[in-house]
Amino acid sequence: MMKYLRLFLLPFSIVYGIVIVLRNKLYDIGFFRSEQFDLPVICVGNLVVGGSGKSPVTEYLVTLLANYKIAILSRGYGRDTRGFLVADRESTAKSIGDEPLQFYHKFPQVTVAVCEDRVKGIRQLKDTHDVIILDDAYQHRSVVPGFSILLFEFHKFYFPQFLLPAGNLREPFSGYQRADILMVTKSPEHITAKQEEDCAAHFNKDFKEKLFFSAIQYHNLHGLFTDEHLFCNTLTNTTVFLLSGIANPLPLLNHLQPLTAAVIHHDYADHHRFTPADLSKLVDAFNNHPAKEKIIITTEKDAQRLFDVTIKELLLNLPIFYLPIKISVMADKKFNFDQKILNYVSDTARNR
Repeated sequence: MMKYLRLFLLPFSIVYGIVIVLRNKLYDIGFFRSEQFDLPVICVGNLVVGGSGKSPVTEYLVTLLANYKIAILSRGYGRDTRGFLVADRESTAKSIGDEPLQFYHKFPQVTVAVCEDRVKGIRQLKDTHDVIILDDAYQHRSVVPGFSILLFEFHKFYFPQFLLPAGNLREPFSGYQRADILMVTKSPEHITAKQEEDCAAHFNKDFKEKLFFSAIQYHNLHGLFTDEHLFCNTLTNTTVFLLSGIANPLPLLNHLQPLTAAVIHHDYADHHRFTPADLSKLVDAFNNHPAKEKIIITTEKDAQRLFDVTIKELLLNLPIFYLPIKISVMADKKFNFDQKILNYVSDTARNR
């Protein structure tokens, strides 16, 4: 019902689109100032509101560029703070945001910083780092990134897309033409040539060499408060209580449902800040369920918000695990994808 009600907002989408097109044009002609930097700056972004798999792509880049001193710079969506902050042992999801906290926990060798003003953030980091990865900054036109990776969710190509507020597009679809790489995420693991062609048909032919496909790879379950690991294929007779606050939980559900006895989903909006009431509801449902074998699973991003001291104690004595994910770039183009990024970074660093 909600998606039909949003169609009444189409006139506002037209106005929004005119404003965004004008804004981009003013940046393109130099009326609005954009700043370019002399070190490698890689932007990972998308055209829509909500998740398109930016975090796994950012983590892929960190692994690919492991020989460089890297900084990840994010806005820090959902944080209670303002200005430039560098993640440290005292950081929480409330102070820097859940995704930056995930990067900090996962990559201790990498500097993770947040700043709503990306130009200011880059200036703080550029003299002490070799590469800066901008997380979710494609529409932040005040920075001219040296290399842009633009993400699209596979399943969204099969549905009409509209600009805000009727749809989820932040800017017209033609904005993809600023990107150096177009990455279709959450693709089928064994994507067909026909499916690839259907996706490619949305772009100009001269972007064919820039188009890549990736799939989600789910790894072993990891204890939220312990070092315990579990294989997903051991959940055959287990009832799963799934706690998620992500933009699109469907791939996660599709992964878990064939592996388990049942999935009871406690679903919340993207970046939802879990409350004691939310978790009390989950705990009560878990404790009152008659299944002998049962477990709580959450995503790695959601896990960052569960470390908050105000709610952590509600979960300490329960079997709660998070499910890490990575991306797998389709094998036939993986070398080309990696080389485009490695060549950009090495060439820019050499010129610097």
